[in-house]
Amino acid sequence: MCNKIRLSVASLLFLLALVLASCRKTQPYIPPTPFENTKGFYLLNQGNMGSNKASLDYYDYSSAVYKSNVFVSANPDIGFKLGDVGNDLQIYGGRMYAVINCSNMVEVMDKQTVKHIGRFTVPNCRYIVFDGGKAYVSSYAGPVDPSQSQLGYVVEIDTATLKETRRVTVGYQPEQMQIVDGKLYVANSGGYNAPNYDKTVSVVDLASFTEIKKIEVGINLNLIQKDRKGNLYISSRGNYTDISSNIYRLDTRTEQVTSLGITASSFVVAGDSLFAVALEYPEKKTTYILYDIEKNVVLSNRFVSSEIATSIKVPYHIAIDERRQYLYICDAKDYTSPGELFCFDRYGGLLWRQTTGDIPAAIAFVR
Repeated sequence: MCNKIRLSVASLLFLLALVLASCRKTQPYIPPTPFENTKGFYLLNQGNMGSNKASLDYYDYSSAVYKSNVFVSANPDIGFKLGDVGNDLQIYGGRMYAVINCSNMVEVMDKQTVKHIGRFTVPNCRYIVFDGGKAYVSSYAGPVDPSQSQLGYVVEIDTATLKETRRVTVGYQPEQMQIVDGKLYVANSGGYNAPNYDKTVSVVDLASFTEIKKIEVGINLNLIQKDRKGNLYISSRGNYTDISSNIYRLDTRTEQVTSLGITASSFVVAGDSLFAVALEYPEKKTTYILYDIEKNVVLSNRFVSSEIATSIKVPYHIAIDERRQYLYICDAKDYTSPGELFCFDRYGGLLWRQTTGDIPAAIAFVR
């Protein structure tokens, strides 16, 4: 009897292996990484501009409990809320950094307790990256006012003291950044200069903290992701009318720029996979594209089911937990009411969904 049970289990495992192998034929390979207990993740909600409603939520993997507005509950005596328009959220060391755009500041918290540690001022701040004990924050340099366009800059902050150490001027209205081989690559949007958008990526040498060149990529640049080879993938938002959004690949060794022809409001790179979501204007069409960056082919024009795609009104942000192979899409709905978070497996199967704060915009995983 025991031998028959063992044989049955072995047969099931063999069949499961065959099924998984067949799935991988249509799915780019994400290399396995040593498992670390990812306790959960934080989600930063933007809140509507001028409402001081940026908020922080937390999902705990072990208990499957989603907690809303944890910054306020963790800091009852601090005397202020999180601020006006949460734009970026990143974890570095034992601290978490929330970039609050219209409040012109970066809030610094303990990543475990969410207790307030400090904050520093950066006018019209947008995104943050880290290297060698320093934080780098992109800034529009002036007020949140499209009529006042000026060259932006990146400020360097010492993470030990939370004091500015250096700054460098870049392009107009700089957005997300990545660091490759000692160089900081900054996507310049020029959003305040529409229809004459900026179309460059500033390259900043970190040692001297000077802009050494600009590379022309595409108009109205926004997000930058990098792959394991050091290539950069940069999204262009287009002009919202006759020029659609796109993703470009920048080879940082040769500085060659290639158009992928993929629409994207938000995207994420993991292994050989690029997942892109978009709400295209003016027709307000949503897309969910899976692209193999090694083979340079679109594997799927809709990696989620049609039913779920209909449920998602505004796919605003996408993130992936590579260790657990979970994919997350943030839905901003109508930009004025609570949003929704969708969790998928890597094959696009819906695992769960959860109401969030207004305009869910960024996710930071706790390692």
